[in-house]
Amino acid sequence: MLIPTAPAAAANPNVVLFPRRQGLLPFTSYSSSPSSNRLRLPTRPRAASMSTEARVPVAPPAHPTYDLKSVIDLALSEDAGDRGDISCLATIPSDVKAEATFIAKEDGVVAGISLADMIFKQVDPSLKVEWFENDGSYVHKGLQFGRVRGCARNIIVAERVVLNFMQRMSGIATMTKAMADAARPACILETRKTAPGLRLVDKWAVIIGGGKNHRLGLFDMVMIKDNHISVAGGITNAMKCVDQFLAKEKLTLPVEVETRTLQEVKDVLEYAAENKTSLTRIMLDNMVVPLENGDVDVSMLKDAVQLINGRFETEASGNVTIDTVKKIGETGVTYISSGALTHSVKALDISLKIDTELALQVGRRTNRA
Repeated sequence: MLIPTAPAAAANPNVVLFPRRQGLLPFTSYSSSPSSNRLRLPTRPRAASMSTEARVPVAPPAHPTYDLKSVIDLALSEDAGDRGDISCLATIPSDVKAEATFIAKEDGVVAGISLADMIFKQVDPSLKVEWFENDGSYVHKGLQFGRVRGCARNIIVAERVVLNFMQRMSGIATMTKAMADAARPACILETRKTAPGLRLVDKWAVIIGGGKNHRLGLFDMVMIKDNHISVAGGITNAMKCVDQFLAKEKLTLPVEVETRTLQEVKDVLEYAAENKTSLTRIMLDNMVVPLENGDVDVSMLKDAVQLINGRFETEASGNVTIDTVKKIGETGVTYISSGALTHSVKALDISLKIDTELALQVGRRTNRA
C-alpha cells in the first residue's frame, strides 16, 4: 500500500508543529522555505479546545478476534490501491503542510472521533489532531468541531477513510440517541444486522449514541431463535438442549429465547418453573402489531410482559421505529431491539476542509452550513 508518510519531526526540519495562529493570510502559493511550507488560512471561531484529560473516550466493545487496525488498513489500501494517492503525488509537494477543519453539515450526534485518531496515527503519526467535542456530543450544522495539522498529502490520504467511518458512526449514534431517549425506561439495543466487516464499529457507535449492545456475534450469547426452535421440535425441546449443552461444556453464558405467541411465552415459563435453566431473557418478537392508521397495537406485548412478571428480562423486537418506540417502551419491556439502527442508517454529513471559509460559503449557499 503506497501511502506517503511524513518522517518524525526530530529527523525532518520540514515537519512543522503548528502553534495557535491568528489572522493568517489565505494561502496563495507554495514556498521552498521550510518555515512557510504550509497552507495558511484565516482562523475561524471554534468551540473551546478540549484537553486530553477533558476528553473521556468511549471504548469500543470488547471482541476476542476483531482487529480494528486491520480494518483501518483494509480501508486505506482500498483507497490507495497499488499506486497510492496519485492526485496528491501530482499536485502537492511532499513538504507542504496544511491545516484542515472538521465541519458538521447537519445537526446530529458526532461519533468516530477516537477511531479518527487511530486512522490519522496509522497514516502519519506526526499529524496533530485537536478536537473541540467528544464522541457523543450533539453538534449543529456549521459547527467546526476539530482540526488536523501536518503533511498536506497525508491529511488528504486519510480524509475520506476518516469521514466514511465518522459519517456512518455518527448516523448510527444520532438515530440511537433519538431512539434511546424515546424508549425510556426501556433500553435500546441494536442487532446483528450490521455492515459486514464493520460490526464492532457499528456497535461502538450505538454505545456512543446512548444505546446498549446486544450480542456481538454467535459466540457470546445463546440465542434460541425461530429456526432453532423449528429444527429442535419445539420451544421446550430447544431450551432443554441448551441447558444440557451448557452443563456438559461447563459454560456460563446469557441465554435468550425468541417467542412469537403468548402460548410460547407460557411454555417457556412452564419449562423454567419445572427445570433448572440458564435462561436470562425472553424475546417477544413481532408482538407489536401495525394498524392501518399508522399507529401500533401493543396489547399483546403488554400481556406478555405481565405474564413474565419480572422473572426474566424481556426484549421487544419487530416493528420498532422512531415513531413506535415510545409506545413500546411504555409496556414495561426491559429492552427494545432495532435492526434499523445499523442496517439502513443515514450517514451524518461531515466534511474536512482546508479552505474553511470557502467551504462554509458553499455550505451556506446549499443550506448545509
